[in-house]
Amino acid sequence: MLSVGILTADLLRLGEELSVLDEVGVELAHVDVMDGVFCPQMTVGPPVVKTLPDRFVKDVHLMIDEPLAKVDAFVDAGADILTIHVESTRHPHRVLQHLSGSGVLRGVAVNPGTPVAAVEPLLDEVELILILAVNPGWSGQQFSPGTERRLADVRALTKGRDIVVAVDGGVSKANIDSVASLGADVIVTGSAVYDGKAPAENARVLLESVARVPAR
Repeated sequence: MLSVGILTADLLRLGEELSVLDEVGVELAHVDVMDGVFCPQMTVGPPVVKTLPDRFVKDVHLMIDEPLAKVDAFVDAGADILTIHVESTRHPHRVLQHLSGSGVLRGVAVNPGTPVAAVEPLLDEVELILILAVNPGWSGQQFSPGTERRLADVRALTKGRDIVVAVDGGVSKANIDSVASLGADVIVTGSAVYDGKAPAENARVLLESVARVPAR
């Protein structure tokens, strides 16, 4: 599946920009939440998540420091998927347990410099693992070549478990075919769709590439 980041869209025309996703059949709207602490940028919070139409699966990626006290606001805002970073807190297990029973699909993200084995103690508390192919918060980075090995390692860790594997960062129309071939269940992209030129056509090309890869 394709999850499209909305922060690269024209936020003053967000309704129109979201209609592009409707037009081509994108179901997941990805929201990158940054606090200027865990990573250098500051972006949006629960009010923006709440404004997204319920027809989309609200895929919220929290790149924030110590998320425990903040996750409830995103649950209340209607998040369907809520992903925290394993590096963002000393107690990721506690955050995930706190979200148990909330109705959200719980995810944990791993930065390129963090061994994927860091998620192993959390496997009983997650429904999604997000592998970052770039460092969060810096634009213009290329898809890390080590991501293929890291995705394979996560597949091995999650074998026999009902856990979604996702990848995020550096995905473009130029590399979507090779990224899709790596076998992630969900691929996150943003600027590859909302480039200010042809978002509907961009989204269609990306969806077609993802659809060509047989489901695992």
